Amino acid sequence: MECEWLHIHDAIESEMADSVSVDMEAISLPPEEHVVRTRSGCVSVAVYGDQDKPALITYPDLALNYVSCFQGLLFCPEACSLLLHNFCIYHISPPGHELGAAAIDPDGPILSADDLADQIAEVLNYFGQSAVMCMGVTAGAYILALFAVKYRHRVLGLILVSPLCKAPSWTEWLYNKVMSNLLYFYGMCGVVKEILLNRYFSKEVRGSDYLPVSDIVQACQRSLDERQSLNVWRFLEAINGRHDISEGLRKLHCRSLIFVGDMSPFHSEALHMVSKLDRRFSALVEVQACGSMVTEEQPHAMLTPLEYFLMGYGLYRPSKLSVSPRSPLSPSCISPELYSPESMGLKLKPIKTRISVEM
Repeated sequence: MECEWLHIHDAIESEMADSVSVDMEAISLPPEEHVVRTRSGCVSVAVYGDQDKPALITYPDLALNYVSCFQGLLFCPEACSLLLHNFCIYHISPPGHELGAAAIDPDGPILSADDLADQIAEVLNYFGQSAVMCMGVTAGAYILALFAVKYRHRVLGLILVSPLCKAPSWTEWLYNKVMSNLLYFYGMCGVVKEILLNRYFSKEVRGSDYLPVSDIVQACQRSLDERQSLNVWRFLEAINGRHDISEGLRKLHCRSLIFVGDMSPFHSEALHMVSKLDRRFSALVEVQACGSMVTEEQPHAMLTPLEYFLMGYGLYRPSKLSVSPRSPLSPSCISPELYSPESMGLKLKPIKTRISVEM
C-alpha cells in the first residue's frame, strides 16, 4: 500500500508541474479510514479533507472501490482543487468492496438495494452530517438516487455517472444472473472480468488486435483480481433485485448533473432517468467515445460541467490559487472556443443541460 501511495504522489507531482497548484498534503496523504457499524453490518468509509467543510459522498460501481472508480477524476489536479477546496469527501464502499476487504460471513444476510441506501443514512449520522452532495457511478449511482428518493431532505445535489433507475430488463437480469452464477461457483474468473470491463469501458480503451489495452483498463484488471468474489456477488444480487424509482425521481428538487458515455451499455437508462427528473434542476452531459465509467476513461470531460454545476451552489475554485491559462476551471481564462461542446469532447442536449439558479 505504501508503494502505491508513493507512485500516486509521483504521478500527481509530474502532472501538476504543467497544470495547477493544489494542496499536496491533502491529496498525497492516505485518507482516514473508518469502519461504521450499522444495523445491516459494517461499512468502510475513507475520508479525505477537512471535516468542517460540506460533505461530498461517493459510491462506486459493482466490484469497484473509490480507488478504482474515482481516482482518475480526483487525481486530475484541477478537479482535486475544485472538490477539496469546497468539500470533505467521504468515499463509502459497498460492503466488502473496500481495499483489503475480507470475505463477508457466508451466513450473513444478503442486503437489498434499500438496505444499502439505509446504510448511507446511518453513515451520515455517524459523521454528524445532515445533508450532503452525492456522486455515484452506475450501480453506485442507483444506490445514491434511491437514497435521495428515500431521504430527500438529506441530499443537496446529485452527480451521477451512467446511472440506473429502472428495474433490470429481462436481458440485463439474465446477463447478471449468468455473472452471478460464475462469481458464486468460479470466483473472479476471466469471463467475469471480461463482462465487467465491457460494463465499464468503451471498446477503444479495452484494446483489440490493432490497439493495445490502455493503462486504466490494466489497472482495473489488477483491482478486480483483489476483490472477494462472494462480496461482489452480494452487491450484484442487490442491484439485480432493484426496483424502479422513476416516479420517486419526479419528486426530487435537488439539482442533478448526469454524465453518460455515448458508448455505455446504460446510455438509454441515463436518458430515461433525465426524462424523469425536473428539467429546471437537471442537466445531461453525454461524453463522446466513452463507456460507462467517465470518471476513469475521460475525467477531464467532467471538469467544466462540474464547475458550473457547483457555481449554482456558490462553490468555486478560488482565484488565489495558481491557475494555468489552460485550466478550464478559471472562468476569466476560458476562451470562447471552449463553450463549443465539440471542443470539450461533449455532446450536450440543449434542453436537458439547462440548470436553474434557484435552489
